[in-house]
Amino acid sequence: MKVSSIILAAGKGTRMKSAYPKVLHKICGRPLLQYAVDAVTALGVEQPVVVVGHGADVVRSTLGDQVLYAEQEQQLGTGHAVLSAQIAIPEDADLVLVTSGDMPLFTPETLKALLETQIRNSGPMTILTVVAIDPRGFGRIVRGVDGSVQAIVEEAQASPEILAIRELNVGAYCFQARWLWDALRRIPLSPKGEYYLTDVVGLAVADGQRVEAIAVQDERETMGINTRIHLAEAEAVMRRRIMEKLMLDGVTVINPDSTYVEIGVQIGQDTILQPNTFIYGKTLIGENCIIGPNTIITDCQVGNDCVILAAVMEKAVVEDGVDMGPFARLRKGAHLGPHVHMGNFGEVKDSYLGAGTKMGHFSYIGNATIGKDVNIGAGTITCNYDGEHKHPTVIGDEVFIGSDTMLVAPLNLGDKARTGAGAVVTHDVKPGEVVVGVPARPIRKKENVE
Repeated sequence: MKVSSIILAAGKGTRMKSAYPKVLHKICGRPLLQYAVDAVTALGVEQPVVVVGHGADVVRSTLGDQVLYAEQEQQLGTGHAVLSAQIAIPEDADLVLVTSGDMPLFTPETLKALLETQIRNSGPMTILTVVAIDPRGFGRIVRGVDGSVQAIVEEAQASPEILAIRELNVGAYCFQARWLWDALRRIPLSPKGEYYLTDVVGLAVADGQRVEAIAVQDERETMGINTRIHLAEAEAVMRRRIMEKLMLDGVTVINPDSTYVEIGVQIGQDTILQPNTFIYGKTLIGENCIIGPNTIITDCQVGNDCVILAAVMEKAVVEDGVDMGPFARLRKGAHLGPHVHMGNFGEVKDSYLGAGTKMGHFSYIGNATIGKDVNIGAGTITCNYDGEHKHPTVIGDEVFIGSDTMLVAPLNLGDKARTGAGAVVTHDVKPGEVVVGVPARPIRKKENVE
């Protein structure tokens, strides 16, 4: 059976009070609309159709070619929006799943249950519902004595008796495709001048067809986003899901309420996340690490057995056994080899530090390639910028850099070279040489450099 999907994302979302389309606001690092796309593609739907309107160009640039698009040029209601998508739905589609781009919390399991219920249903449609005390403005589900749905009554038109109903329509549907396209053209125009998708229920009942409904078990899935308050509520639910999955996968999270991990981050088992840790983007962290407290990691790769305390890292690579911090910073292009130690208040940018290298506190390394087992004394600075261009520094293996050394790039220091404390090195240093002073000059050549 061939299933297609329509995701409604044409609304402006005026209550968000934003210049951006509502469906592109993010929770846990991902746009609301992306969650809706991911949920249906997890069912095997290829390229769902997203109905765009307000901010269509921005939506297209965000999602790219992972979906197809249909444009609702006039905002004439949800029924009109679904009909706008017909042109992009394959003619041989058997079922059409309709969801909303501002409802990010539906799980693939819930949508699969909706789909399977419609497959068993002899009638043309199945509705997803929720039983809740707080109606949140949703329409009420009116059932017949046989349990079938007879009507969806919007809150504004509901009588006191109807308002007392606690089963609510949450805006997710599964239709027989051929019946849907015919029914959409029969929807009456509302007093507001719009065509409501919910009116197809009445058409089905009038045709003598059965309308089924399946209730969501977890009410939190049905949160729709209309305000920034709703956005924060949905964020809290998604954060908890992420934390629970990490913990079930073998990650220790000391305090989930004070730890933030975006969706898509991968963390190995037996890693410990300390409080006040924030992990963003496409970050991958290995096993048996201690991260935090007070650490921010964005788009980084971290190996196994690392200890990262009170650090800020972005677009960096950290290999196995590295320990760093507190108050260390890795900027874009930083790469720490195995078992590197980076002290407090150090900073690395666009540089590689080889295996076993130790970088003292209050040091800055930029545009440098550093060998293995190098000692970088406290206060060392690579002076890599001349006001117009960045220049490289290359340091060999087993070099000893004295405290407060200024390395004025471009510069090469050979294996086992040494600099005295406070040296300002402006010329290349040969393997085994010891240089001191301002500007630094060689005082002797070490023996046994090989």
